[in-house]
Amino acid sequence: MMAAGQTLECLLSPAAISDLVQSWLREDIPSFDYGGYVVGEKEETAVLLCKSPGVLAGVPFFNAVFRELGCEVEWCKVEGTFLNPVCEVATVKGRARSILVGERSALNCLARASGVATAASRLTSIAKESAWTGQVAGTRKTTPGFRIVEKYSLLVGGAATHRYDLSSMIMLKDNHIWSAGSITQAVKNARQTGGFSIKIEVECRSLEEAREAALAGAEIIMLDNFTPEAASSAAAQLKGEFPHITLEASGGITEETIRDFMKPNIDVISTSRLTQGYSVVDFSLKIKKEGHDPSNPVVQS
Repeated sequence: MMAAGQTLECLLSPAAISDLVQSWLREDIPSFDYGGYVVGEKEETAVLLCKSPGVLAGVPFFNAVFRELGCEVEWCKVEGTFLNPVCEVATVKGRARSILVGERSALNCLARASGVATAASRLTSIAKESAWTGQVAGTRKTTPGFRIVEKYSLLVGGAATHRYDLSSMIMLKDNHIWSAGSITQAVKNARQTGGFSIKIEVECRSLEEAREAALAGAEIIMLDNFTPEAASSAAAQLKGEFPHITLEASGGITEETIRDFMKPNIDVISTSRLTQGYSVVDFSLKIKKEGHDPSNPVVQS
């Protein structure tokens, strides 16, 4: 539980977010902003609407887009809230051209962030329903250039992020092991540079490989592409021999099958489905017009 006054936004580097947002805006306006010329400097207010159900996520990034453009955002929904459509989520105030410059980048980010958070929320809800005390986690299979948003959104949805990048935790996969010659040698090589401060995880395809990894000094064992029954059996044996090891189940796990892996002795279940193939949440941004209700989905003639 977060302490009073803390939000997940405290995790984010303002400088890093500013750089990211500037790159989005540069991508969308490489030269002239023709639409900006059409609307000019007139002050406007736009309403952010949610048009499909989902968990709201990505608020700091949405704010950063419009802060970069000199606009003000006021939220009427809290990040992490489940939204039922059609509902008003926020208002954006500023120059018309600035609102329209930021519109698509901000909406693209919010839609995808909310999609990840919604998927994460569903899987963590399954864990609670199953009375499983482990953690559901994402993976490093994220969208290039968009990782910070997707990892942040996992947290909003209640899931663990897993390692953030290659510098966060040492994970030894099949290619590392084959190149090093053995699990034991790979762990030894990793420990030389990682020292005592960085955990080592080893991807294992059998109980025998898992035992070798544990004996070599790995702190985390991934049971990769095990069936639910095989994972449960292996986890029980490994916890009996190495009670302090963290055991992770991974490989092809979906929303339909994840409940089968939520067994005693399995501490983490990771799935790439949280950051690959997630459905987005539909948002739109409409400039207020006198006599027109922006939350009314009927197209005005």
